[in-house]
Amino acid sequence: MEAVTRIGPLTEDDRRLIEKLEKEAGTDINLCYQCGKCSAGCPVSFAMDYTPRQVIRLLQLGLIDEALGAESIWICATCETCSERCPRGVDIASLMDTLRREALRRGKVADKKVALFNKAFLNTVKKYGRSYEAGILLYHNLSTRQFFKDAELGLPMMKRGKASPFPEKIKGRDEMAKIFARALEAGRE
Repeated sequence: MEAVTRIGPLTEDDRRLIEKLEKEAGTDINLCYQCGKCSAGCPVSFAMDYTPRQVIRLLQLGLIDEALGAESIWICATCETCSERCPRGVDIASLMDTLRREALRRGKVADKKVALFNKAFLNTVKKYGRSYEAGILLYHNLSTRQFFKDAELGLPMMKRGKASPFPEKIKGRDEMAKIFARALEAGRE
């Protein structure tokens, strides 16, 4: 038997959470009138369980747990195409990022590997100022206990200059550390 979701008036807690999400994302979900331009332009919508438009609709209907549990928020590439295409100025990419952070805070991550990859990526950016693919792979594989996953791809990528066994550090890593400190202070890390 298929599960039925009942829609009713928002509780005060739900209303506060939606306001918090909107404030953190810097956008208003009620501006969305479901035109679908965001979903039509999304390069990864084919892999999502809910398109960007549908994620916003879930929030508009007060189905917050469904939105936080959506695989879509983790598949989103944050490419900003949806936000740029929105005729009402809804910053959907920022909202997806905000939903990811809230899902992490609440432990509502369906696939822990995705959250670990997100953490590995942010840690390399924090440490080196840019993405360090070999470090991400190493951290992710160790933390997910997939020790040799994709190992056969490393040498060919290095030979072609697509990956380096050593991280490149950018100038201004001190400024990058300050950005991460401000994000942590604001509760966005």
